[in-house]
Amino acid sequence: MTTRLTARFWVDAYLSRLRLADIPAFVVAHGDDSAGTVLVKLNTLDGQARAYQRSFDLMSGARTWVVLTEGDEPQVDAAIRRQRGFDPDLWVIEVEDRAGRHLLEQPGLSD
Repeated sequence: MTTRLTARFWVDAYLSRLRLADIPAFVVAHGDDSAGTVLVKLNTLDGQARAYQRSFDLMSGARTWVVLTEGDEPQVDAAIRRQRGFDPDLWVIEVEDRAGRHLLEQPGLSD
């Protein structure tokens, strides 16, 4: 059995990693500190956005980030609101980067 990080610990580490890369990000919705799930919205500042959620690959056992929705920012925001309606413990982190960087593929964030 592996130890899971709390949602708050992961969010704090993620925001620190983004700050070190000079990528602006902020908490849009504060979920449950210990067991909340995290959704990351990437805003490319051109009217487009993409929302990522954590998924579990049944074949490999790996945890990966997958695109929940993408397109015009208002549509992505509406999808995020719907997710928050289902899960009030959900964290939402908004990353703003014209180049589309989110760092989710980096070691420690992708695990």
